[in-house]
Amino acid sequence: MAEKRTKIPVYSLIRWVGTISAIVLVVYLLNKQGWEQILSVVRQIGTGRFVLAIVLVVVSRLMMAGRWYILLRSSEGEATIFDALRLTFAGLFANNFLPSTVGGDVVRLAGAVQAGYDGAISAASLIVDRLVGMFGMALTLPIGLYRVFLNSTPLAAVASPSVPLAAGLLPVSLREYWEKILSRVRSLLRRVVQALALWMRRPRTLLGSLLFTGLHMACLFGIIWLFLTGMNDPVPYWLIGGLWSLVYFVTLIPVSINGLGVQEVAITFAFSTLGGASEQSSLTLALLIRTLFILASLPGAIFLPGILPEVKK
Repeated sequence: MAEKRTKIPVYSLIRWVGTISAIVLVVYLLNKQGWEQILSVVRQIGTGRFVLAIVLVVVSRLMMAGRWYILLRSSEGEATIFDALRLTFAGLFANNFLPSTVGGDVVRLAGAVQAGYDGAISAASLIVDRLVGMFGMALTLPIGLYRVFLNSTPLAAVASPSVPLAAGLLPVSLREYWEKILSRVRSLLRRVVQALALWMRRPRTLLGSLLFTGLHMACLFGIIWLFLTGMNDPVPYWLIGGLWSLVYFVTLIPVSINGLGVQEVAITFAFSTLGGASEQSSLTLALLIRTLFILASLPGAIFLPGILPEVKK
C-alpha cells in the first residue's frame, strides 16, 4: 500500500516562508548598521526610560484585558477581571511561539470555555474585541497615510526591502492561498455581523471598550516616544500614532507568524522614511519593541499550561 504524503497547506507554507524571509532581511539590516552601533544607541536611552517603558507596556496590556473584560462582562454576568487578565496574558504569551493555526485568540477562547463561559458568546466577544482594537488604530491611520502621500518616493523605498520577501513568496502557487483567504474573509464577515448584533444594543459597552483601547494606544505611543527621544532622534507624539497605525495594519497581512520580521521591517521603514528618524534608531526601536512585547507577555507562561489541554480539544 502506498504511503500517503502529508500535504503542507499553502497558507502555512507562505507564512513560514514569509517569516524566514523577513527575519533574514532584519538580520541583513542589523549587519548593515553594525551590532556595536546598535548597542551604543541602546545605551544612550538610560535606565529610567527603560523602567518607565516597562511600566507603560504592562499598563497597556492591562488596558487590553480591560477592553475584553467589559465586552465579556456585558453578556456573561459571571465574568471576572481575573479571568480576563490571566487569559489575555496567556494569549499574548502563546502568540510568541504557537503556529498560526493556534493563536492567542484561540487560547483565550479555550480558556473562557474551560472557565465555564458560553463558547458562542466568548467567541463573539473576542471578535468584537479585535474589531474595537482595529477601529482605535484606524482613528490615527489618516495621519500615517498623509505622511505616505507627502513622501516623494514611498514606492521606491518600500520596493527595496520587499524584494527578499517577494522573492521568497514567488515560487509558491497563490491560487489556493487566495481562495482560502477569500473563504476565510466571507466566514469572518458572517461572524462579525453576528457578533456585532450582540453589542450594538449596548453602545455604552462599546464606548467603554474603545476608551480602554485609547489608553492602550496612548501607552504604546508613549513607549515609542520615550525610546526615540532617548536615542536623540525624536518624532512628534501625534506622528508616532499615525506611523504605528501603518505598522499595525501591515502586520495584519498574514505572511508571517505573529508579524515576526515583518513588524521590524515595517517599523524601520515607517520611522526612518516617513518619520524622519535615522535608520539606525528606527531599527533599534523595532528590536526594543519586540523585546518589550515578549517580556510583557511572560506572566502568561504561568497560566498557559493549564489551558493547552482545552486548546487541543
